[in-house]
This record gives sequence, C-alpha cells and structure tokens, in this order.
Amino acid sequence: MSTVDVFGNLFSSQLELAPERMKTLANAADREEITRRLRAIGPGSKGRWGKMSVAEMICHSSDALLTAMGERKAASVSNWVTRSAMKWAGLRGPMKWPHGIRTVPECEAGKGGTPPVEMESDLRKVLVLVEQFAGLPSTFAFPEHAILGRMSHAEWMRWGYLHMDHHLRQFGA
Repeated sequence: MSTVDVFGNLFSSQLELAPERMKTLANAADREEITRRLRAIGPGSKGRWGKMSVAEMICHSSDALLTAMGERKAASVSNWVTRSAMKWAGLRGPMKWPHGIRTVPECEAGKGGTPPVEMESDLRKVLVLVEQFAGLPSTFAFPEHAILGRMSHAEWMRWGYLHMDHHLRQFGA
C-alpha cells in the first residue's frame, strides 16, 4: 500500500467516524439549507469575488455535480498534494474554502463549462441534480475527483455541500 493510500484511508475513516460535526448533502437538513439558499439567488445577485456571473455559477454547480456522478468527464489534474493535504484540509478543516482556487477547464465558465441558457430552467436543473446526487447509494461507483482523487461516498457528500456553500457565499446566499 502506498503512502497516499495510507493517508487517504486514514483521512477517509476520520470523516466517516464524525460526520455529525460536518455538513453534508447526505443530511436532509443540510441539503434543505442549500436548496433554500439556491432559491434565494436571482438574476440580480452580484458576485463578491471571482469572475462568474450568478447564471454561470448555477451552470458550473450543475457541471460539477454531473462530473461527480460520472455524467460529464473531466481530465485529472490531481497530484500527491491535492489528493492528500489539500483533500484533507478542504473536506475536514474548520476554515471556509478560499477564493480563487481554479476548477478544471471542463467545468469552468467561458471555457469547457456549460453556458447559461435561462436562469430559471438552469436553477431547476441544479436543484434536481442536488437531490439526485444526495440520493446516490453508498455503493455508487463515483469516478475519481479530477483534483482530489479517489473519495468515499461520505467524502463526496461532504464535497457536494462545501462546493455549493462556497459558490452560494460567493453570491451572498
């Protein structure tokens, strides 16, 4: 077993031993919070950081969930640091995700990401995807995350919450 596998297993087991302290899309109340916040944004929502418009953020969030479910492909850009220290800190650390971390081109607005069509229909789509993602069984065969590498079901659910939270805070929701 490689050092990465040892650390990955150690970090994964820590998340699964203490999920009650961490918000996750697997938790109905946490998922409802995300849904409520998604419904609170609108065409007039202004970004507090970054380059995306609110419409692009909604499409980016859909792209990220589709990629997580294996319905969109993203090339791996992970390395030892992103699969170990960054993954551990990002999923378990007490701090909010920092601004300015780049996504993969396949999910980036204006590059390989899905362009906005109509805000209401794009919003309905991401709301459905949040529910679909959260409803995936623990046996679901997730693809590797393009940056963070292999993750457990619990880690994916935690990532889903944190990713949505990050972008909703970006737009003041």
